[in-house]
Amino acid sequence: MSSDYLVIGAGVAGLSFALRAARHGSVTVLMKGNAYESNTAWAQGGIAAVLPDNLCFAGDSVESHVADTLDAGAGLCHEAAVRTIASEGATTIRDLMSYGVVFDKAGERFQLGKEGGHSYRRVLHTRDTTGLEVARALIETARNTPNITLLEHHFAIDLITTSKLGAVADDRVLGAYVLDARTNEVSVFRSDRVVLAAGGCGKVYLYTTNPDSATGDGVALAWRAGASIANMEFIQFHPTCFYNPSATGPEARSFLVSEAVRGEGGILINGKGEDFTKSSDPRGSLAPRDIVARAIDRELKRTGADCVYLDITHKPKGFMRERFPYIYENLLKYGLDSETQPIPVVPAAHYQCGGVVTDVKGRTGISGLYAIGEVACTGLHGANRLASNSLLEGNVMARLAMDDMLRRFAPGKQPPAPPAIPEWEPGNTAEPDELVVIYHNWDEIRRLMWDYVSIVRTDNRLRRAAARLRNLGKEVREFYWGHRVNADILELRNLVTAASLIVDCAVRRKESRGLHYTLDHPLTQERFCHDTVLRKF
Repeated sequence: MSSDYLVIGAGVAGLSFALRAARHGSVTVLMKGNAYESNTAWAQGGIAAVLPDNLCFAGDSVESHVADTLDAGAGLCHEAAVRTIASEGATTIRDLMSYGVVFDKAGERFQLGKEGGHSYRRVLHTRDTTGLEVARALIETARNTPNITLLEHHFAIDLITTSKLGAVADDRVLGAYVLDARTNEVSVFRSDRVVLAAGGCGKVYLYTTNPDSATGDGVALAWRAGASIANMEFIQFHPTCFYNPSATGPEARSFLVSEAVRGEGGILINGKGEDFTKSSDPRGSLAPRDIVARAIDRELKRTGADCVYLDITHKPKGFMRERFPYIYENLLKYGLDSETQPIPVVPAAHYQCGGVVTDVKGRTGISGLYAIGEVACTGLHGANRLASNSLLEGNVMARLAMDDMLRRFAPGKQPPAPPAIPEWEPGNTAEPDELVVIYHNWDEIRRLMWDYVSIVRTDNRLRRAAARLRNLGKEVREFYWGHRVNADILELRNLVTAASLIVDCAVRRKESRGLHYTLDHPLTQERFCHDTVLRKF
């Protein structure tokens, strides 16, 4: 199959790009699951955007948004990228509304929420399911756009580049090998303009707020193709994931309680009812996520408790039901009324700050290959993400990437004829008993990452993780090359790659900064005030 544009991933970044690209040619969008399996659809909080005063009650400024993002990023943000993306807030909101996204309003003005690290109320939302509303509008619009082909259950196995085919002097993308997960057939998808928008890698960890699809596919694809990767040591742990003591395993902490609850007055307390976060930062429960997550981790280790609590019971009755209906109703399913009972919470892996090295337009080091959204490392997030910058970033990068493609790949500027692309060669079929190896390795990766490469790290834990991941990587490679591929094998392959990149970056950073905190190097050092860049070739 061939198309003018090939998009891998269907969150806010991938679909925002596809809708723009469809005005200029044919677009194929690949989703390894269904259309709503994305971090976008699962996002609760909202979109940080500075709007004109006549549209809100804020009195905010782009300069303040920039300053808050730089502060949260702990010295590693690229200020030019921050300014570019923060200044596009109003344009992003207009763009999303043109596709049918509906944001909460009070009269003619938008209701704005406040989240950790923000100086003002600047977060637009649709109750507590903003991401789902954005996904709904973009998916429905894309399905009704003639030039767009949406393919669910299609898993990109590997990118095809000229260098992989032997043409080392001209490294450009030619397409991808793609598995139809329903038939297990592999096809060549040809395109000289490929956009990676495959999201993050939360499922690398045992406990995460991410959907099951977040297995680091985009980062792994880019790494195997020869693109540079940066800052993967900075994995954000969301401070408030619902802790359900009646459940066991990952199910015990798999339900996100939005940061916006703290923005509306929710306070983190311990089992004695004490607000313990103020000792870490004067902003308390509304400090940036890295500070709050570490404060919770310290409190749990100090007291031996299983969880802390998010208390919003001081709000008037009916507030949670009205402002956060999704969270309220889900908590009720577990027998907890958040209007009368504090919510038990623990941290869980959330979003990556690093990824494929790009500029703010999404351009990678491989001609024709772009990476946008969470999979990309533009320098916006530095060492820690500011809440609700994610949906903003995805939409802005999609627009900038499209504009850049139109300049660089204008009609008439045809690249040289590509070398012949070989068809896929299937391996042997895995025996049912060997599938146990896949599930065992999957579980082992996630547990060792949680135990050794979590909120607080040490050199010894990182060395142990690196050694075991090397062995697991060898096992997975042998399994991959020795058997016919399926979705489970591909996810495991990408998972071990993403985990290894996280550890390799973490080993190189001999300091504590933002989301990377190590007991062996507790201070921030100026000599490490730079990106951690990994290059394969």
